[in-house]
Amino acid sequence: MEKRRENGRIVSKAISLLLNRISLIALAVTIVLFIGGRFEIASATQPNAELEIQKLASCYALGTDAIGRGNVLEGKNIYRDCFTQDAVLTAVFPDGASETRIGTDAWADFVYSVFQGNGYLATQHLMGSINISFQNNKATMTSYLHATHKRSETSIDVANGTYEDEVVNKNGRWKIRNRTLKLIDFLNLSSPTSDSSATNARTTNSSTTFVTPNIPRLKKR
Repeated sequence: MEKRRENGRIVSKAISLLLNRISLIALAVTIVLFIGGRFEIASATQPNAELEIQKLASCYALGTDAIGRGNVLEGKNIYRDCFTQDAVLTAVFPDGASETRIGTDAWADFVYSVFQGNGYLATQHLMGSINISFQNNKATMTSYLHATHKRSETSIDVANGTYEDEVVNKNGRWKIRNRTLKLIDFLNLSSPTSDSSATNARTTNSSTTFVTPNIPRLKKR
């Protein structure tokens, strides 16, 4: 009888030990899966977010060039995909003057007035050197601008500068909330008039001139 009790205790201890080991294994597997899953989500989400934010730079360039072609409505529609509804946009010109507008429609009207006021027939905005930093559901982005503004078949204005953006994630979509353009130059490049008798005419007669674009200022109240 005593021997049976001893055997029972041994079996009970063995079962208890086995259950404890199974519990520890299950806990370890759960922790690994949980941590691994979190790392996987983070590594998968970050590149996607960075790509989405990079597209905002191209989105703005496409909207601006639509306005450069004279299609303000198309430009406004494109801008709405790039910015929050209450976005603040500022341009700082090489002479230190600046202009700020709130909302993409107001900014589109401002851009159109600048292009029309300077007689631009078309524009092309190239974006590059994009750098993005994340902080929770917010991000900052800087990007370089090289913009060509066509005045005529022989004259263009060229602008270079840096965009500084604050980007936020709302309802699963990244959009620019604040954008500041800091221009470092604004040059006019003109080709020479055609003269077949002149040697090296393009070299000797072409010109580069610093220009101040015609900027419509907000009226102070």
